[in-house]
Order: sequence, then structure tokens, then C-alpha cells
Amino acid sequence: MSEVADRSNWHQDFIASNLLVLGYNAWAGHLSQKRGAIVCSLNSPMVGVAGESFKTYFIGRSRLVPFLNAWLKAPERAILPHHFMIAHILEVVDNYSPTREIVFLLESFDEATFFYLKNLPITPPQCYEQVRKTWDEFQPGVNAWQDEQLPRVD
Repeated sequence: MSEVADRSNWHQDFIASNLLVLGYNAWAGHLSQKRGAIVCSLNSPMVGVAGESFKTYFIGRSRLVPFLNAWLKAPERAILPHHFMIAHILEVVDNYSPTREIVFLLESFDEATFFYLKNLPITPPQCYEQVRKTWDEFQPGVNAWQDEQLPRVD
């Protein structure tokens, strides 16, 4: 098997294993900021009782250009010339369907990879509700008051 195929499978496996969390964050971000992208960094994973976790952020469209300029200009990032990539990412963010799709940027070591996730087996609103129903598994330290502060999908 080639190294390229191995990398591709790794990304697919990561997305499949973390789809609920990615979908949850995408929908929670959409509820608060409308359009935007999920950014996930695997460079400094945290290990806790539930296993390894990673930093995930939702960057709203209004803050996406300055974020991408800084993030993609870093000399250690292996990505296409950043100005072409920024234009492409912004076009996708402006046109994706938040109820059915996820715009996702993955940082792993010196690579930044862009994903436009379509035809998902579970939609972002469904991910959001699934995580909410099993909140204790995802956030065992969250108390009832904090849980009540999260918006519900009707």
C-alpha cells in the first residue's frame, strides 16, 4: 500500500471515528455564529479519563479570513499557496448547507488539510442531538446548569 493511500485512510478513519463530535461542534457553531468552519488540531492532544481528545474550534465566517491568513501562512504548514486555498475555503463556507454538510480544517503536525464533508450518514443537527442526549459521556464534569445553557434544536 502506498504512503498516500495510508494518509488518506488515516484521515477517513479519523473523521469516521469523530463524526459525532465534529457534527456537534459544526451545528453548535452554526447556532451561535451561522456559517463557518470547524478547525481541529491534533498537535497537542489531551489525555484524560475518557481517552485522548483534541482541540476543536468553530470559526465563524466573519473571523475566518484573518484566522486563515495567520494559520496558513505559518512556514511549517504544508499546503497549497495559501491565497488560493483561502479563496476556495471561503467559497465553500459561503455556499455549504449547514444542516447537511461540514466544512472542516485539520491540523496535524506540519500539515493543514481542508475537508468539505457531504453526504454524511448523520446530519450536524442529528449529531448535536445525539451528543446532547449522551452529554455525560462527552462531558462528565458538566453540571445540570451548564447543560441547560446549551441551545436545543427544535
